[in-house]
Amino acid sequence: MGKVALLAILAVLPLRGAVAQEITLLAMGDSLTQGYGLPEEEGFVPQLEAWLRAAGQEVQVINGGVSGDTTAGGAARVAWGLGPEVDAMIVALGGNDFLRGIDPAVSRQNLDAILSEAEAREVPVLLVAMAAPGNYGAEYKAAFDAIYPELAAEHGALLAESFFQGLPERDPDKLRQYFQEDGLHPNARGVRRIVAGLGPDVQRLIDEVVAP
Repeated sequence: MGKVALLAILAVLPLRGAVAQEITLLAMGDSLTQGYGLPEEEGFVPQLEAWLRAAGQEVQVINGGVSGDTTAGGAARVAWGLGPEVDAMIVALGGNDFLRGIDPAVSRQNLDAILSEAEAREVPVLLVAMAAPGNYGAEYKAAFDAIYPELAAEHGALLAESFFQGLPERDPDKLRQYFQEDGLHPNARGVRRIVAGLGPDVQRLIDEVVAP
């Protein structure tokens, strides 16, 4: 091999390595993902990206959160949201569905459409489960809560047990310190706990991207 050819190969190798390490995640969700009520840098997406980078991941997280969005909204925008730069997707939708009493069958159909689009594009997904309250009865709650593990299994997606799994406290008085005054949206401190709880699941998603 000539000296010029060898130098050309050595010049290309570092570039390829840098590109392979750069991972782009799309975080699709509602106001919880969007960072409602918080300065931009304290929202879920910036804090998640910072957490992952601190863990040694070269990653960019795109904020695909839309305040007030339902699973129907996610299904309507997933096709254009999954641009060619997206390597994997986090889906955290459904909270606004049960707050509006939407039929679980409808929510399931919409989430199925989102996962089907990602599957067709060979984009790995972390599906973040949302647990319905008991306001609409035990039957509604059971049907809604079952959506996430069932769809994750059907589509081969990873499953996170809850968006709020980083907030293990069940005492309302203790939980209040992690939420804004509306009691629905986490404050910056709450987001830090949420990110720490979801971080290992997101790392599993990244592992699927970089796995040979």
